[in-house]
Amino acid sequence: MAFLTGRQHMGLAAVIMAVSIFLSRFMGLIRDKVISFYYGASIESDIYFASFVIPDFLNYLLAGGYFSITLIPLLAEYFSKSDDEGWTFLSSVLFWVCAVITAGTCVAWIGAPYLAKIAAPGFDAPSLARLTYFLRIILPAQIFFLLGSCFSGVLYMRKQFLVPALVPLVYNASIIIGGLFMIDKGMEGFCWGVLFGAATGSFMLPYLAVRSGGLKWRFALRHPGLKKFVLLALPLMIGQSIVVLDEQFVRIFGSLTGDGSVSLLNYSRRIMLVPVGVVAQAAGVASYPFLAALVAKGDTHEFNATLSKALRNTMLFIVPLSFWMISASEPTLRLIFQQGSFGAKETLGATPLLQIMLASVAFWGVQQMIGRAFYAHKDTITPAVVGTIMSLFAVPVYWFLGKTIGVMGVALAGTMSVVLYTMALSVVWTRKFGSDAFKGVIRMFLLSAVLCAPAMMMSTYAVHHIPLLLEGRPLTGAFVSLAVSGILFCLLYACTSWLFAPKAIEPIVAFVRRRFLR
Repeated sequence: MAFLTGRQHMGLAAVIMAVSIFLSRFMGLIRDKVISFYYGASIESDIYFASFVIPDFLNYLLAGGYFSITLIPLLAEYFSKSDDEGWTFLSSVLFWVCAVITAGTCVAWIGAPYLAKIAAPGFDAPSLARLTYFLRIILPAQIFFLLGSCFSGVLYMRKQFLVPALVPLVYNASIIIGGLFMIDKGMEGFCWGVLFGAATGSFMLPYLAVRSGGLKWRFALRHPGLKKFVLLALPLMIGQSIVVLDEQFVRIFGSLTGDGSVSLLNYSRRIMLVPVGVVAQAAGVASYPFLAALVAKGDTHEFNATLSKALRNTMLFIVPLSFWMISASEPTLRLIFQQGSFGAKETLGATPLLQIMLASVAFWGVQQMIGRAFYAHKDTITPAVVGTIMSLFAVPVYWFLGKTIGVMGVALAGTMSVVLYTMALSVVWTRKFGSDAFKGVIRMFLLSAVLCAPAMMMSTYAVHHIPLLLEGRPLTGAFVSLAVSGILFCLLYACTSWLFAPKAIEPIVAFVRRRFLR
């Protein structure tokens, strides 16, 4: 346990979180591969994916995804006074979090039949009945998620990233094992895997790590910091950002566009989130404690310099990755999913959805960083207000585009919403804190996009012509297409960048050189 609870500096923390998120996304793809193999894009898989709408919304309503963020500054404040003060504050938070989420879960469990109609308005009566059953299995997992987030907040505060990095791996592994163990009962096994993974991975792992670091329980129903915590979390409870509601909107409005649409959207979104997680989310999670520390010191100049560097580096890595993935969407889907019940028809149906979603990846990257920059300033109100306004505007967009264009309209609405939300949040940041944090960021985005254009054209050409040489061998053709297109993209992008903008890619060169020397 001593190895798992060691402290890491910002660079190593970013690598740890990047590896964790990459492995988590990879395991998520394996999970979806198993689902697609046995159930393809069917009503059974649609029901499973729709069963997360209400539990996830309950989690978001209680700011579960932001517990670590809202807790870190307060934990740092009280632990800096004394360990006893810190443990008393944590105990108070845990008591009330447990009480509120348990009550909310019980209410949702009882009202599951009615909530199912909200989660999937396009489902028929038998599908809604099965959705209700799935809901009641998954709902208790939220108790473990939120309590585990509190313990993870302690670990992040201590700059101990290894255990939080293991959490999603254990969670995804549990879902896969549960699904395979009960594969003869449809998607039910995956639901039980969610509950078991939440209990063991999301809750038990962080709890044991914090306990090994000297956890001391205090019976404290009141604490001065509890009010501060509620005030920080309340805007996140009330205000819902489009980036957390997008997945739910995709499922809700996708259910209105025909059987299998929810599944196709989910498979595409899962792949789109790989570059978002590996590059943007990892950088955001790793940089947040350091940004919060700079705010506490009052070092505005260093804060802006750190945020600007993180944004530029995110653009430098994420733009080329998203451009290549757009060109290679079809072979990516074919290699990962096209087997069993997921055939060529489903691959072709999901390809444009994935390409549309990938167009928003760079904006996801900016949002991940700017959102955490607000939180480092203990400002949870501004992102919540902006997110709520954009979410309200997004609802009619999802409905209109889904009704007129179908499933592609739902994907397009998601991309448009994320882009507009990111732009709005960036404008608000500039007006409130100035533009120093964005110094060179737009230039880096545009430069990377221009440098990617020739490489993307070559990659697209390879993707379209290689399968012709391997006709009748779809998986082999997909693998060769990805390998060749990826190599061509990297080589042409590197050559173009070295000729026209060698200074711009220095961080990539330095990164590769360090890894090669190691």
